[in-house]
Amino acid sequence: MPFTVQQIENIASATLDFHMDKGIIYSQTIQDKPLLKAFDKKAKTFPAGKEFLTVRVKGEYTTTIQGFSADDTVSYSNPANIKTATFQYKRIHAGIEVTFDELQRNGISITDTANGKGESRHTEREVTALADLLDDKIEDMQEGRSRGMNAMFWRNGAQDSELVAGVKSIILANPTSATIIGGIDQSTNIWWRNRAVLGISTASPANSTIAQVLQKEFRQLVRYGNPKHMLFAGSDFLDALEKELRTNGNYTQDGWANKGSIDMSIADVAFKGMSINYDPTLDDEGEAKFLYALDMNAIYPMYMEAERNKSHSPARPHDKYVMYRAVTDVVGLVCKQRNTSGVYSIA
Repeated sequence: MPFTVQQIENIASATLDFHMDKGIIYSQTIQDKPLLKAFDKKAKTFPAGKEFLTVRVKGEYTTTIQGFSADDTVSYSNPANIKTATFQYKRIHAGIEVTFDELQRNGISITDTANGKGESRHTEREVTALADLLDDKIEDMQEGRSRGMNAMFWRNGAQDSELVAGVKSIILANPTSATIIGGIDQSTNIWWRNRAVLGISTASPANSTIAQVLQKEFRQLVRYGNPKHMLFAGSDFLDALEKELRTNGNYTQDGWANKGSIDMSIADVAFKGMSINYDPTLDDEGEAKFLYALDMNAIYPMYMEAERNKSHSPARPHDKYVMYRAVTDVVGLVCKQRNTSGVYSIA
């Protein structure tokens, strides 16, 4: 016999739901950010500057040799080939606000109400608090900053003039166009160009077209200087490359069988001993078919000294019971050489 309405209401009044893992919030949308991780490791500092970060570059040489004998006249040259590449640094902010009302309802009181410091958690607040509201808001700010910085470092800067112009402002799909990069015209300075091959055919995986293009390109990417490459690819590019590998066969010392089962997967793809990092941001940015080969010795962020991920606790307004938290960065993205990096895409 089913419960009556009165019995159901009685159960609802007498019984609480079972809340699993109280205090833990399971985020569902955090993605890996390999470019941001790499830039965090490669970042450098600068002490101060009016507006720009500058680097001296040179791609042409004037002096040459000539043979002579007896009293032949020889010539002298006066080289003047230095150029200055300029990159603007920006001030970046990420901040949150939370009312004292919200925190009090969550069992948290602020002891220093002038600037929102010194929170205290009430005795037995776990009876009513399913999650720590303040911790969640701080985590939101930290992850929000990471997402924002990651997207900024990938984009070309056209989305917001107050943000840093990222990788796609330096590594262009059309490196021969009359475009000024860092104050230098890439169309007239051949040495100030990145490599680019777009629309690589995927029609015949057996021909290993992608692998052949990369093999050819890497001879040019290591032609100058001492590059330190990292590879970042979207999912479609990796799918196509893995299809080439599968079509042409993958062999291991153990064969196909492994402990009585057949593993249909293949190992993560690498090239020239370098892992090709899947970067979900490229999918998000509509570049799932792209691969970027970046020279991390030549392209890296520079943060003003003591101004990287700097924490702030601003004082609250006198007429609002609100707490503020923020982090700021003073940063720019610089490039000292472009012809050791490249961008590639499949059709």
